[in-house]
Amino acid sequence: MGGEARGALAQGFGFLVLANGRLDAEIFTQQRRHNLGPAALGHQDAVAAIASATREHFPPGTIIFLDQEEGGRLLPEQAAYFLSWTETVAASSFRAGSYLSGQPVNEGQGVTITTAQDIQQRIAASQKQAQPLHPIAYFVYQDACPPANGCTLHPPPVSASGTPDTEVWQYAQSPRRPEGTRACAKSFAADGNCYLSNADGNADPAEKALDGLHLDLSVALVSDPSHGR
Repeated sequence: MGGEARGALAQGFGFLVLANGRLDAEIFTQQRRHNLGPAALGHQDAVAAIASATREHFPPGTIIFLDQEEGGRLLPEQAAYFLSWTETVAASSFRAGSYLSGQPVNEGQGVTITTAQDIQQRIAASQKQAQPLHPIAYFVYQDACPPANGCTLHPPPVSASGTPDTEVWQYAQSPRRPEGTRACAKSFAADGNCYLSNADGNADPAEKALDGLHLDLSVALVSDPSHGR
């Protein structure tokens, strides 16, 4: 484990262990330039994430969250990459999870979907197959107000995120998305970002000194969401 991680551990902090995912355009590029299909790419990236977590001395059972930045229902190549990645990690000594969207996307005709719902439905449907998919842990981002309440250190409970079985909820992002955060806009700074002095309502000069750093805020069920201590 690196020095900074050991220092955080010594202070009683937990971990959210994230691995970079691939944008849809990157998946296509790898296939076009290197003849590497989405599933093979997902497996390759998962092996690299496992090796990295091992080098950092995270213990068996640590959840590695795949960073899935693009929201809505996954396209076929995205799903192939995503599920290959999570299955590869799940077959190792680590557990698989994903940072992904809990924000509803309108698909037309009154149908909405979130990335988290899409993945949950795929995993549930696979249980009837000979080789069902492994369950994963969910770290969802959903900053719309409601269910979120903006730039505050007093968030709603994780169960209010709108995604069942969520373990971590990112409820505020910097800068805020104007279309979804009008109801909580006053909790953010005038420039649309979330700063510590806004989040706790404290104008302490020491905290003001940190206002060059804007925050994304998350709440978790436990203090060590990746169980990486």
